[in-house]
This record gives sequence, C-alpha cells and structure tokens, in this order.
Amino acid sequence: MAIPPADGAFFTAYDTVLRTRWPATTVSTTVPTPYGPTHVNSHGPEDGPPVILLPGGGATSTVWFATAAELGRTHRVHAVDLIGDPGRSVPGSDDPPVRAVADLMAWLDAVMDGLGTKTASLCGHSYGAWTALHYAVHRPDRLATLVLLDPTNCFSGFSPRYLLRAAPLLLRPTPARTRAFLRWETGGVPLDETWLALERHTAAFPAARPVTGPRPETAALRVPTLLLLAERSRAHDVRRAAAAARKVPAVRVEILPGATHHTLPLASPPGTDARVAEFLRARPLQA
Repeated sequence: MAIPPADGAFFTAYDTVLRTRWPATTVSTTVPTPYGPTHVNSHGPEDGPPVILLPGGGATSTVWFATAAELGRTHRVHAVDLIGDPGRSVPGSDDPPVRAVADLMAWLDAVMDGLGTKTASLCGHSYGAWTALHYAVHRPDRLATLVLLDPTNCFSGFSPRYLLRAAPLLLRPTPARTRAFLRWETGGVPLDETWLALERHTAAFPAARPVTGPRPETAALRVPTLLLLAERSRAHDVRRAAAAARKVPAVRVEILPGATHHTLPLASPPGTDARVAEFLRARPLQA
C-alpha cells in the first residue's frame, strides 16, 4: 500500500537542512529498488571509497550532515532515507511493503546495486545500526567495515524505562511529545535547531510500520566493526551491551563520554567523526 504524501512543510524543512547544513557539493539522487524509490544524499570525491549511512528511525538521512562533512574528505558518502520512513524514500502504490528482515536486506542490496557499489563500508545509528548489523551478517562479502552508533536491540535489549517513555510518542506522535522525549533522553542537551524544525514535522509524516525482529546473530559477525556506545544512553544498559559486544572478536568497543542515544549523531562528542574516519582509513577499500 502506498504511503500518502506528507505535508509540504515537511519537505520544505527537509530541504532547508540540506541547503544550510550539508556541504555545498552534496547531490541528491533516487535509486530504484523493488520496494520503491530510495532517496540518497551524497557527498565527497566521486572516486573515493564508498560509505553508506543509515539513520535512526524517523531521523532522515539529513541527520548525518556533520559526519558526511568529515568522512567526505576522503570517502564518497551516501546517506540514505530509510524506505517508508519519514524522508523522501516514499513507496508507490504498486510497490510491495517491507515486512521482514529479509525484505530490508533485499532493499539494501538494491540500494548498493543502484549506487554502482559492489562493496562499501556501512555505518548506522540506532535502528539504522540494527539494520546495518543484520546486513553485515547477511552479506559480509559486500562490506569492508561496519560502524555502529549506539545500536538498539543488537547487543542488549531496550531499557523498559525507555520503552515506557517512548510509548506515547509511538502510539500518537505529536511535535510536543517528540520535544519532551528528546529533552528527557538527552538531558536537555541543545540539538541543531534547523534539524529540530524538520523533526517537528515527522509527527505528521505517514510512515510505514518499521520492521521489527530478533537481534542480529552477532556470533556470526566477521566484518571488522567499530561499536560506539553512548555513555549516558537511556535506550539500553550500556555496560551490558559493551560486555556482550566484547565477546565478539570482530568488534572494537568504545564508549563516547557524555553522549546519549539521541545526541548521536547530531551532537556527538568532539572527535567522534574523526575517529570513525580513522577506522575506515585503516581498512582501505577501492571505490
């Protein structure tokens, strides 16, 4: 079933973030997939090693502007709007819905194919990191490296308190509930006002139901992985997640001091994006 069009104010706010926060050389493209057209914002040298960025649920690809600017010094960055999520990846009436993890994997395969990318590095935050980790287990042959920013439901479950706080927002999202939830989780840390103006419009965006499922089988992970956990994340028990991740040989675990789940990647601690860039450069990949 097609997702009804969003209010034009959403797309105006989306374009404002791109125009004012993203590098001037950013280009936007649409990649065809079996599940509908997928919108991608790209930056960096066209012959640079490719890195694909997946945002958290509802955040849109625009949230990656600081990361794209840093990684785009040496890499070709492709920030993707998740299919059916708030953003410009809006399925048509004849496009089948993404219902299961297997559909997400096939969608991401098609995105990489459409970008002309046989292999890439993959970086995700929150729900985007959950998707990225599933893909790394599903298609390790297509990934050089994996970067996970405070992934949810990967190395530990959600915090019950977090789910309780998020429930009203999930059941009936409103701009006021979005603001209150972000203030609670971030401890009132200021976030970019231009991006927040876009986030306020996501409450009215007619998004598809997100795919849920089991945790990725981390024991099968072979792709070199950098796991960056937010020290003050309220989404999960950070110590438990770190302890579980350290049992996986492919994973390098680091804790981001002072960070919370929803300050990433907008208000990451200084040096975070440079740390990601260093990790990617240590494992060079041909474009």
